[in-house]
Amino acid sequence: MKRTLISSGSQFESQIGYSRAVVAGDWVFVSGTTGFDYNTMTISGDIVEQTEQCFKNMTAALQQAGGSMADVVRVTYVLPDAAQFEACWPVLQKYFGDVRPAAMMICAVLLDERMLIEIEVTALKNTA
Repeated sequence: MKRTLISSGSQFESQIGYSRAVVAGDWVFVSGTTGFDYNTMTISGDIVEQTEQCFKNMTAALQQAGGSMADVVRVTYVLPDAAQFEACWPVLQKYFGDVRPAAMMICAVLLDERMLIEIEVTALKNTA
C-alpha cells in the first residue's frame, strides 16, 4: 500500500517530527490540528475562531490528500476546558452536520496554553 505524507508547512512538523496527514491507500489520517493560522503562525484567543481555523487547516490537508470533510469517519476533539466545548458546536455542525462521523471529546492539557482545542480526524476517501 502506497504511503504519502502531507505537510501544511507548519514549523511544528519538522521540529517535532510528524506529518499534517498520512495517506495510506484510501485512508487519510490527519494529525491533531490546532487553531494556528500556519501562514502567519498566529492563533486567536477565541475558542470558536480556533475551531474554525482547525477545520480550515484540516480541510486543506484532506484536499491535498484527495479527500474532503465529507469523507471523515472518525473525529477526536481535545480541549483543556470541557466547559468550552458547547461554544464550538455551531462550527462542528457546520462541517459535520450531514457527515456525522463517530466522535469522542477528551479533556486534556495541550502543548501550548494558547491552544484551546485540538482536533484529529480519520477519513476514508470516496465514501461521500
